[in-house]
Amino acid sequence: MKFGDFAKVKSLGSPAGFRANLEQLGLAMPCDDIVASGPTSPLAQPLAVDGFTVGNRFAIQPMEGWDGETTGHPSDNTRRRWRHFGLSGAKFIWGGEAVAVRPDGRANPNQLLLTAETEASIGELRDGLVAAHREAMGDDRGLVVGLQLTHSGRFCKPYDQKRMEPKILYRHPVLDAKFRLNDDVHVLSDGEIRALIDDYVVAARRAQKLGYDFVDLKHCHGYLGHEFLSSKTRPGEFGGSLENRTRFLREIVAGIHAEAPGLKIGMRMSAADFVSFRPDPEQSGADTLGPGTPDPHTTPFPYTFGSSENDPLQIDLTETKAVLAIARDLGIRMFNITLGSPYYNPHLTRPALYPPSDGYQPPEDPLVGVMRHLSVTRELKEAFPELMVMASGLTYLQEFLPNVAQALVREGWTDLIGLGRMVLAYPELPADVLAGKAVQRKRLCRTFSDCTTAPRNGLVSGCYPLDAHYKKSPEMATVTLIKKAANLA
Repeated sequence: MKFGDFAKVKSLGSPAGFRANLEQLGLAMPCDDIVASGPTSPLAQPLAVDGFTVGNRFAIQPMEGWDGETTGHPSDNTRRRWRHFGLSGAKFIWGGEAVAVRPDGRANPNQLLLTAETEASIGELRDGLVAAHREAMGDDRGLVVGLQLTHSGRFCKPYDQKRMEPKILYRHPVLDAKFRLNDDVHVLSDGEIRALIDDYVVAARRAQKLGYDFVDLKHCHGYLGHEFLSSKTRPGEFGGSLENRTRFLREIVAGIHAEAPGLKIGMRMSAADFVSFRPDPEQSGADTLGPGTPDPHTTPFPYTFGSSENDPLQIDLTETKAVLAIARDLGIRMFNITLGSPYYNPHLTRPALYPPSDGYQPPEDPLVGVMRHLSVTRELKEAFPELMVMASGLTYLQEFLPNVAQALVREGWTDLIGLGRMVLAYPELPADVLAGKAVQRKRLCRTFSDCTTAPRNGLVSGCYPLDAHYKKSPEMATVTLIKKAANLA
């Protein structure tokens, strides 16, 4: 098992040691020596956005557990996770998790679904989260809770975890081959897209009735909204020009404004994408994953968004900024910035030292990946200072996440600090930081990626190494066997 010469974050000792490592890597990532607590802390400052006053600068990313019922209702595991989001002390809950707007658009058979039948239980998730937040923080002042709406597009597995039933927008020469999509894969027609737009609007109206403060129109990670942004080769009203590629977004927003007036809208967007990666075949063996290397491709490569067609490993935010301007003019003020897709270039999306079972060894020091996220977020915030921008990809910072988070907010690189898998085993991290308590190092995510390995193999997601709820579950033994088979244990 090879991890290159990457220093483990937990071995760096202090903020000074962490900064020395950053300097050696050539990364200009801000990091404060001392993390302030109390009402004067940069992380405790309220934030006014789109009619809300967010009570602090911590936010929870949308995270699926692959653990709902096949009917689309949440399970006890789902309710536990949402309750933990409330206990975290973070004041901005970005969408909770991806909730499908129609049954055949689910990424797995256990993904949540917002329909007339599931409506009440999806509302109860919010109610439980708010109650937990009141329990932990004394009240729910400054708490903003959204719901992420999605259709999984290319990555639909609505009825069988082992069978993809993709709904794509265009034929992609690399991804079609990578995921073995044959010639009869379903390409959505313009009429089907318009019917789907109606489904989004109906789901948004339901979310508003349930008390959610906003809906997120998911445009990230290779799912359908994201694929619209790269549909340059698609003919018709929803492909080709940037105007056509944003028609899906524009028509959903118009429908929400008409049918759910007053409901706020956010947008989680993969601001940049790369060509897909695979384990380097020259350094992989029967029991060894090689470091990631790009899948074979030709240039120009008009199948990504936010990168150069002449070199799809180089970020180019020209169109990204144009999309943000379009969304801003539609009235959207809240943007959650992420990168790539966990399905085909996970090191870009989730910098980690340890890969999931279907991944590859990191092709770069994961801190380089964190810095890529931060640089993109900073550039977009500088270009659109009037918008709320939220940072992603921070879990790998581990002990030094609070130090970097404070510096990022203090220096204006981002408005909100988005926490993802870090809070699966340590949900109270934001509350601890804000109260001036020492970070509980034994509960910090070390990016073992079990929370991804499990669902990739049909199991529920969770922190198997650190959360006793999952560590003692029957699935733990299966996860261990899967990792051993991939030489990851």
